[in-house]
Amino acid sequence: MIRTRVTDLLGIEHPIIQGGMQWVGRAELAAAVSNAGGLGILTALTQPTPDDLRREIDRCRGMTDKPFGVNLTILPTMTPPPYAEYRQAIIDGGVRIVETAGFKPQEHVDAFKAHGITVIHKCTAVRHAASAVRMGVDAISIDGFECAGHPGEDDIPGLILIPAATDAIDVPVIASGGFADGRGLAAALALGAEGITMGTRFCATVEAPIHDVVKQLLVDNDERATNLIFRQFRNTARVIRTPVSDQVVEIGGRPGAEFADVAHLVRGAGGREALETGRIEAGIIWGGMAQGLIHDIPTCAELIGRIVDEATAIIRGRLAALVG
Repeated sequence: MIRTRVTDLLGIEHPIIQGGMQWVGRAELAAAVSNAGGLGILTALTQPTPDDLRREIDRCRGMTDKPFGVNLTILPTMTPPPYAEYRQAIIDGGVRIVETAGFKPQEHVDAFKAHGITVIHKCTAVRHAASAVRMGVDAISIDGFECAGHPGEDDIPGLILIPAATDAIDVPVIASGGFADGRGLAAALALGAEGITMGTRFCATVEAPIHDVVKQLLVDNDERATNLIFRQFRNTARVIRTPVSDQVVEIGGRPGAEFADVAHLVRGAGGREALETGRIEAGIIWGGMAQGLIHDIPTCAELIGRIVDEATAIIRGRLAALVG
């Protein structure tokens, strides 16, 4: 067993958290991660309405009696979803752990804390982590440049970002971006983090609610198989390299390109179709550099057990021997 401030804070057995992934963070996966001793995360905005989120929380609770959380990501959009209603669904559902991410979360942090909910805030920069701590969050998930999704615009990899964050703040830090095995967990602990978040790696598990074609793609790919899109719009995103994302990069690199030129290729509905049907050409698929460390499709219990055993062996064996 590896015990840290994160395991104590969240009431979990192992310091391993499942990332809150759009279209993937559903009850099947979250419950499997929690039952294996980690922390499963439902993704609020995967659900079409706040009432659907209420039902998904109930469904997850029917699959596990262990702690699980909900991710609420706040993004500036022309027509924002009803964030306050999603937030209330989380509170009404009796969820005790929330991961916030994105734009100006203060209102949501205040509401969750007022109901005694533990708040983890995910961010990609030390300055944003320090700001979130001032808002009152309980822990920080710091997302390095290797990650799937939005790595920010600073391009700072985890090897620098993780210790920089732990130097700057006093709440527990969870390392995110590029983690897939016990070597990563041991390294994160050595860098000062007290747990890891995995997104891409949990997509290649038996319980992940995505098509087997996509899971096998993650196994077959290597660490180079990602594209950075939206760089010119200062909204950088890392996705799996596919013909669709190659096209987004090509169009986006043209002089004077605007988001409207690629909007038809990056629709959320297209990405969902790709995940659910295995039709890779349907849309972009989020994925990080951790693809290069994925070689099989285990159950969540097998994966988490393997990671903990490997990290423990490294800490007690190889590292201890080096200083012995």
